[in-house]
Formats: sequence, C-alpha cells, structure tokens
Amino acid sequence: MKKTIFIGLITLFTASIGFSQTKEQNAIKQTIISFSKAADKNDTKALDTYLDDNYRVVMNRLFGSKKVVVLPKSAYLDKIRTKEWGGDTRKVTFENVIVNNTAASAKVIFKGTKATFVSLINMVKDTNGNWKLISDTPMVK
Repeated sequence: MKKTIFIGLITLFTASIGFSQTKEQNAIKQTIISFSKAADKNDTKALDTYLDDNYRVVMNRLFGSKKVVVLPKSAYLDKIRTKEWGGDTRKVTFENVIVNNTAASAKVIFKGTKATFVSLINMVKDTNGNWKLISDTPMVK
C-alpha cells in the first residue's frame, strides 16, 4: 500500500513539473512569436516591450564579416526603425525550448522571403512574470 501511494505521489509530482514546464514554454514561444511579428512590422514600440534593457544581438561572422559584432538594444531598434532590418513576413519554427527557472533558451528558425535565420535566443523572466529576450545569436541558413 505504501509503495502504491509513493508511486502515485511521484507520478503526480512529475506530471505537475511537466505541466509547469509546458506552461512556461508556451509563454516563451508566444513572446518570441510576438517579437517576430513586431520586427516584421517595424513596430519598435511593440518590439521594445519584448526586449530586456540588456538585450544584445550577437553576430558571429554574419553577412561575410570575420568578426563577432555585438549590437546593443538601442542600435537594434534603430535598424528596425529605419527599416534597414525587419519588414518581412516570417514563419517561426521552434526546434527547442529549455527553461531553467527564470532563464530560458530557444533554438528558433525564422523563415522569411528575404532570408532564413536560425537563432539561439536567451531569455529572462522579469519580476512581473513576463519573458524578455536578452540575447539573440542569429546565423543565416
């Protein structure tokens, strides 16, 4: 009897962890989709709500460069505002989402008409419970 109760408690605990993880993963996915749509529309006001103040784009030898270029949030938003970047309609596909308490990472494919990027996105959960992007490391596919 004790063994049956113990197994039942383990099963219940495992199921609740899985549900919590799925809930957080869904919130993360929704944030990334909303981020993508805002960038596609060049909507910097909406885009800003999905980015942590410390957000960075880390471009490792991207677009023919031989260097790692780190672009701060302000420069990223300027490129979206001036329409140097953004303005595409992209399909978002998630390859992986990993949650570690108030931090998360996702491997995401952004397929658009202009280009396809595979990004490693790191996120943090703020004190209001909202997921924010803190870094994006894109690679052209």
